[in-house]
Amino acid sequence: MTKIFIAIAAIFGGLSVGSGAFASHALKEKLTENALKIWETGSKYQMYHALALLLVALLLTKAETSQNSLIYSGIAFIIGIFIFSGSLYALSLSGIKWLGAITPIGGVALLIGWGCLAISAWNYQ
Repeated sequence: MTKIFIAIAAIFGGLSVGSGAFASHALKEKLTENALKIWETGSKYQMYHALALLLVALLLTKAETSQNSLIYSGIAFIIGIFIFSGSLYALSLSGIKWLGAITPIGGVALLIGWGCLAISAWNYQ
């Protein structure tokens, strides 16, 4: 899982940089100021959690005991990024308001990731 998490973290990190650049150049004139802020929030959270996923991967290399909570943390971060950031990107581009109702589901997944990471720290030997 370590290699997979590192690879996915790198992809998410790179896509976050790309999405920020895309918004500031290609979308700046096409989206409203509010839509650009929504996009920016998705991009920021994607980067923050790409880094968190990288941390999880690095911790997996050091874990001597049960790694389950670290693996669950990484999976939750991946799911959270897809749902949270993805729904914000879609909302920005489409203006379809109900997409905003999906965003909290991604937020809960991100919170679960942090919770699993805390459990890993508590169980660290």
